[in-house]
Amino acid sequence: MDSQQDTAVFAPPGEPDEAAVLAYLKAHPDFFIRNAAQITDMTIPHPVKGAVSLVEWQLGRQRERIGTLTDDLMQLMIQARENEYLFSRLLKLLASLSSATSLDDFSERLNQWAKGLKLSHAKIRLFTDSWRLGAPFRHQELALSRAHFEAIRLSRFGDRNHYLGQLTAPEIQLLLPDSAFVGSASVSLLGGQHDLGVVIFVSRDKQHYQKDMGTAMLEQVAYFLPQLLQRWVELA
Repeated sequence: MDSQQDTAVFAPPGEPDEAAVLAYLKAHPDFFIRNAAQITDMTIPHPVKGAVSLVEWQLGRQRERIGTLTDDLMQLMIQARENEYLFSRLLKLLASLSSATSLDDFSERLNQWAKGLKLSHAKIRLFTDSWRLGAPFRHQELALSRAHFEAIRLSRFGDRNHYLGQLTAPEIQLLLPDSAFVGSASVSLLGGQHDLGVVIFVSRDKQHYQKDMGTAMLEQVAYFLPQLLQRWVELA
């Protein structure tokens, strides 16, 4: 009797709308079990094959879901590897800089870390109104006028905390006056409020730094560098 009721749902002339059919199937989850033979013979329109059986259509949907899940899993695995690499590099840098015995040693350790990433070198510049850089502080090469930097910030950064790409000759002269050759660079604003200076990583390759590159590692480096620098330089 139940089987007759089930098959009658799809019979004209009193054919219900889709919502009624869906409501019925939800209320009778055993419909497909009790009508397995009929369901096997059902066909569903297919854009390529013309028509496929309900079973084949369901298997196709399952394959699509499995494919999507596989893609998602691969992305998670790639992200996990990237995060592991990021954490390892940052931990190595933090341990090295924490062991520095002087500001010169600190700068050299930062340079060595940059070279380990196949970069040319790294440079820290500190805004003169954020740090006490007057006498007896002797590392005046670190000093950077915020007013002079403002033009670069407005033209290169916008509302971002990093600039990645090539620099003009005047920009290089201001930020990296002692650098012999600068192909491309990353320039990151220092500190939690991004207002203490910049850290610059330089590559000889003009195409190394691109504006669409990720900045997760740079963000962390720019955040903890000022905290370590306070061993030798006082905030204003």
